[in-house]
Amino acid sequence: MKKKISLFLAAAMMLTLFAGCTPSAETTPTPTPGANPTQPAAQKDVDLVFFTGKVETVDLLDEIIAAYNAQSNGITVEQEYQNDASNIIKIKFASGEAPAVMTTYEQEYVNQGKYLDLSDWNEIWDRLIPSMRENCTDVNSGKQYRICTNMTMAGFWYNKEIFDELGLKPANTWEEFVANLEALKAAKPDVDPWFIFGNEAWHLGHLIEFIPHGYIKAKYGATEAKVAMLNNDKSILNFGDPNGAMATFAAGLLELQDKGLLNADVLTATSDNCVDAFVSGKAAMFSNGMWCLSGILEKDPSMADKIGFMPYPSMMADGTPMVLVAEDSGYSISAETPYSAEAKDFLEYLFQAENQKKYAESLGSPSAFTDVDADWAPAAVVEGVNSAIESAANIGYTNEKPAGFSGDDAGRMVQDLLAGKYTAEEFAIAYEKAWDAGFPS
Repeated sequence: MKKKISLFLAAAMMLTLFAGCTPSAETTPTPTPGANPTQPAAQKDVDLVFFTGKVETVDLLDEIIAAYNAQSNGITVEQEYQNDASNIIKIKFASGEAPAVMTTYEQEYVNQGKYLDLSDWNEIWDRLIPSMRENCTDVNSGKQYRICTNMTMAGFWYNKEIFDELGLKPANTWEEFVANLEALKAAKPDVDPWFIFGNEAWHLGHLIEFIPHGYIKAKYGATEAKVAMLNNDKSILNFGDPNGAMATFAAGLLELQDKGLLNADVLTATSDNCVDAFVSGKAAMFSNGMWCLSGILEKDPSMADKIGFMPYPSMMADGTPMVLVAEDSGYSISAETPYSAEAKDFLEYLFQAENQKKYAESLGSPSAFTDVDADWAPAAVVEGVNSAIESAANIGYTNEKPAGFSGDDAGRMVQDLLAGKYTAEEFAIAYEKAWDAGFPS
């Protein structure tokens, strides 16, 4: 009997030893993304937040995220959309609650080391168009802290039927642009010549990026303009000059508002209002990027042959027409997350060719991946966009703006301008002060 008890105890001790050597779900090393799929991944219990301000992609990404969660072995991704994302992210960084994955990207946070260095993620970079990796490269360090999945263009979308009916052609100068708007107003008083959805601050912030900032980028070139913005080089930026690009931009908007060439509800109109007005023929033109196409064509597929695309006209005498040609849908990982491998696993799933094909076609934006073949827009639209790109200076986003002064902040200043708070000269001075104050002291 004693012998049986001894054997039982010995067996129990051996089982305990083996159990102690078996890794638990919490201690199992995270498998490398893209590892051999025949090796079963350990069960995890990890919650990741994906933070975005891109309203156009929320529904599709919810669908992709649900599919990812269903096969992820315990990694659960939850999408958080914020309309004011560029300001909300400030609070999250300051409170130590940065999301694991985010689409918001600011140069100041690059400088503060808030983003994970993605420079060595070669299996992804090798799939991208080389110029898109260049666009994602930080000027200061030469490293990449975000990966874009798409390219985008922005300019003026216009109704070709209305333009052809009135014999109008895309404008190169501000004077030609105003003349077109006046001709539209005279011939079709019930149509808004230029529809601005000023309720959404990001849209007005984009106007600053594409027109007065665009003038600087086109005049000095992408790299020199980026360096000037990083260093706040006033000899180049010249934001507060009463004769500079910022004051000229403000004066131009006020001129159009005074002449009734903008929609009367400019301060309350939303992007949905803009799409409705455009497809119903109540708006002749509006500013936006490729991301608006899907909404227009969903409302009225017959618009495919009616949509024209043209550059932003030059507002300055020594300027040139401009088109945004830039990286789009950029993704960064927080440098502070303990789940960087899991975040990469999610992004690797999102970046799969079949998901990116759906994404590009849903967004109406060409893919930055060389292995993604997407019908992102009707042929007539693609032809018009390509023509505009070839005829105008190609500019990028203003990613080098100070973190303390976001694009939404700039947009709110334009709201104040249109509400009568500033003259053009006062706006330029206030803008320069806000820009300066956005840099860390």
